[in-house]
Amino acid sequence: MEWSATSATKAYLETIQLCNNLNKLSDSWKTREPGSSEFISALAAGMKSKLIVEVKSSVSPSTIALATAAKHTGARFVCILPETALLEAKKETKDSGLIDIVEFKTGDPTEILQNYEKIDFSLVDCKNDDYPKLLKMINVNPKKAVVVANNLASDKEGFGGHVKGMKDKVTVRSMKHPIGKGMEITTIGRTNKSERRDRGGGGQLGAERRGIPMKKTASANSKWIVRVDEESGEEHIFRPPRSL
Repeated sequence: MEWSATSATKAYLETIQLCNNLNKLSDSWKTREPGSSEFISALAAGMKSKLIVEVKSSVSPSTIALATAAKHTGARFVCILPETALLEAKKETKDSGLIDIVEFKTGDPTEILQNYEKIDFSLVDCKNDDYPKLLKMINVNPKKAVVVANNLASDKEGFGGHVKGMKDKVTVRSMKHPIGKGMEITTIGRTNKSERRDRGGGGQLGAERRGIPMKKTASANSKWIVRVDEESGEEHIFRPPRSL
């Protein structure tokens, strides 16, 4: 998967600033996992997403994060949410200067999702009991795609292998809890052995090497660590426990 460290870094830093401002103004936009918003923003921007789709049940910083990523990649960003959350979501994105980037859609997400194909980056809020059906309906870009299942209960499965529109020779990998708890990230794309060797060289891959900066926060006081399995090429992203 082609990666842009420049886009990832810019989106990461801008998301930190915007979400910090929102946290000061509105408790409803605070996230339980510090660092998760800037993480998904950097991931969406770094992979040069051109179509981003978010399905959510309430307002959250993830919309600001993905709008920031779309700003830096020129992506089309569609946010599907309930009518009851639309007014506040529009207000916050307007205050952040991102209102022109987001296409808000309200209604039945199972119907709206059918209008989008070859999605590069998608995020589904799994607070809704219908999330398994929504995840299965996502039509991913078989060349490169990331699906994020957010707010996922620890005993629940996310996207997994249920993908639509894929062909042969496509690798699907999922990892749970890359940032704190409640998130699963699934990557879809074509890989080869030489690519895996390049990514896994030395047995450890620093986040800076992928263009995702390390960050210490006052609340978490920890860094993101990325390790790569030399045999499979699979990345494991996690944060050590906070210091006492």
